[in-house]
Amino acid sequence: MELLQFTSSPLLHGSSKFINSPEFYKSKLSNLKKPPTTTFRCCNHPNKTSHFANSKAFENVTKNLVIRASKSAELETAVIKKPQSQRFQVSKGYPTPFGATLRDGGVNFSIFSSNAVSATLCLITLSDLQENKVTEEIALDSFANKTGDVWHVFLKGDFKDMLYGYKFDGKFSPQEGHYFDPTKIVLDPYAKAVISRAQFGVLGPDENCWPQMACLVPTPEDEFDWEGDLPLKYPQRDLIIYEVHVRGFTRHESSKSEHPGTYLDEKNSIIGLQSKGISAGHLILCRTSHFVPLVKEIKHLPPPNPQNDSSTSILFFDLSLRKDLGINCLELMPCHEFNELEYFSYNSVLGDYKVNFWGYSTINYFSPMIRYSSAGIRNCGHDAINEFKLLVKEAHKRGIEVVMDVVFNHTVEGNDKGPILSFRGVDNSVYYMLAPKGEFYNYSGCGNTFNCNHPVVRQFIVDCLRYWVTEMHVDGFRFDLASIMTRGSSLWDSVNVYGIPIEGDLLTTGTPLRSPPLIDLISNDPILRGVKLIAEAWDTGGLYQVGIFPHWGIWSEWNGKYRDIVRQFIKGTDGFAGAFAECLCGSPNLYQGVPMISMGDEYGHTKGGNNNTYCHDNDINYFRWDKKEESKSDFFRFCCLLTKFRHECESLGLSDFPTADRLQWHGHAPGLPDWSDKSRFVAFTLIDSVKGEIYVAFNASHLPVIISLPKRPGYRWEPLVDTSKPEPFDFLSSDLPAKEIAIKQYAPFLDANLYPMLSYSSIILLLSPDENA
Repeated sequence: MELLQFTSSPLLHGSSKFINSPEFYKSKLSNLKKPPTTTFRCCNHPNKTSHFANSKAFENVTKNLVIRASKSAELETAVIKKPQSQRFQVSKGYPTPFGATLRDGGVNFSIFSSNAVSATLCLITLSDLQENKVTEEIALDSFANKTGDVWHVFLKGDFKDMLYGYKFDGKFSPQEGHYFDPTKIVLDPYAKAVISRAQFGVLGPDENCWPQMACLVPTPEDEFDWEGDLPLKYPQRDLIIYEVHVRGFTRHESSKSEHPGTYLDEKNSIIGLQSKGISAGHLILCRTSHFVPLVKEIKHLPPPNPQNDSSTSILFFDLSLRKDLGINCLELMPCHEFNELEYFSYNSVLGDYKVNFWGYSTINYFSPMIRYSSAGIRNCGHDAINEFKLLVKEAHKRGIEVVMDVVFNHTVEGNDKGPILSFRGVDNSVYYMLAPKGEFYNYSGCGNTFNCNHPVVRQFIVDCLRYWVTEMHVDGFRFDLASIMTRGSSLWDSVNVYGIPIEGDLLTTGTPLRSPPLIDLISNDPILRGVKLIAEAWDTGGLYQVGIFPHWGIWSEWNGKYRDIVRQFIKGTDGFAGAFAECLCGSPNLYQGVPMISMGDEYGHTKGGNNNTYCHDNDINYFRWDKKEESKSDFFRFCCLLTKFRHECESLGLSDFPTADRLQWHGHAPGLPDWSDKSRFVAFTLIDSVKGEIYVAFNASHLPVIISLPKRPGYRWEPLVDTSKPEPFDFLSSDLPAKEIAIKQYAPFLDANLYPMLSYSSIILLLSPDENA
């Protein structure tokens, strides 16, 4: 496009605005004398002229003129170069909504970039993408195809197997925070699917870990039959959450899965999921390597009738969670598009390759992880989206909510040495938290920090969350390193954020905010405030907000303090008895908790002491179906029975913290708890409206101890649980054939109101009428 120069006209002089009315400027131009050859001189190129041989040519070009008066006596005029395409009908388009959107028989493309000087829409067929070619480029006009800071264009045509991306030009000046590179095709942050490699862990052409990626174009055939699916809306206090990794759950060969490691098998692994309204517990823990006492059972089902079910090629599993563990919520580890080959390198210790297995390194927040789908890139990602929807729908049918683990604290683009894939190439200084000289703040520990409280970015996050709730039907979110979402954005300005200056506001980039605009926006959003919102209330920059995260009355938190205290006490560390007792009460100094189980805990999965297995695509992170079957009559049985007991006890699911009216603490002797630093013993009794009274004790010492039990005239204590006993006598269930014999073995102690506890063990006793009293 060339900027053209006219001589002054008194009719237009003094105007300081764009005049886009064709009738207006045609009427004014008609007053100008049009010589046989009219010459226009380019403002940007004074020595370059354009000639029109006749008045007809002059008339045609004026149809696309935009006239703007300058402060001087001259007019500035621009020729609008209408975007051209050989395949599509092109018009200027609409600035909202962002992303690629079906409307009016075509597709509208809209993307924000405040600092780019030019934008080009790149259309790429799936076959061309695999050959690293662009099918067609449509240059956007900065007048016709731009509204404010939003670039847009509308296309009509055949989009079969068509993908898209953008090229942006502007400053490449890292010290100013800009990384525009017109040679890079970048992803639309609002893209609903990202297409590149088809299979997890498989290199691209020429062994490329980072082949070109492109975005899905929506089509009218995208409709999905939800069959009337509605959110379950369980009260948060009634949840028992199961954290699961989609690939790891069915990837091991012992799963005998036809489509291992995919949404489809994840869906079929939840066929038969049932819920049981387990009420509030006291546990929220962190990632799969952490200690968790609750578990679940998975049972094989025979294949369904081929006449009645279209998914007969898939191995079905019956997660009998209502009967056994009451799991009613799945928390999916990151399922947004990420590149598992990000850390690709040979691991000489294990003889395999390191990958980004966990997925905490997002490329695109709207797209489900394509290589978690059995369809892969087939149908340009549409099938992958539907596989994820099918997983959610089937979970809801069985009474299971689905919560997503989301990573809005950083992206895969890393620091200044990272790749230009999406946000960095679209508008780096907006999407990332930057220092004055362009350096990336690193509160995430991963090279960059998402600029969450910037007005554009916080709206982007809310739009993304709304999409997953309204379009994908998820029930909530767990926010990784959520404290980053409470930090001030780059170039913090109280007027820009709150609308008014704040007296004494000296906040700098990254400063924790009392009322973070993003958290405020999410908490008061009419769609999002009704879903589960769970914060990992810390970040790697030292901000620790467990118990003080700005929650607006609806957020909950991962209880890292509970995790750490329980670990310390259970392994016998001095000085934690009192803190452990508080944890048992539901952390009243913080809040009451919700139980969470990590995949594999049900059979005692071990990672060999590795507490950060993010890079292992192997048995370390795979659910071992064979191990689960081996433990069926051991640890698995114990945990199922323990969870069932918890559900039966009214006192273990209180809506408020227990008081002295029902709770009494004990030590080795009744009513004499030992809260000293050397104590490794905690015991309590709890009045229960169903069980009567319960006695629970933990001996974390390396020494055995004989304890005295509280006296209850007319009653005697009977054993239910003793973790020091071999199975099946660790839990004396009512259907245990040798139960009476086992109880008689305790008689000499219980007759004297005593009980022998071995080292590192715990017990549960129940009060029952003494028939000999």
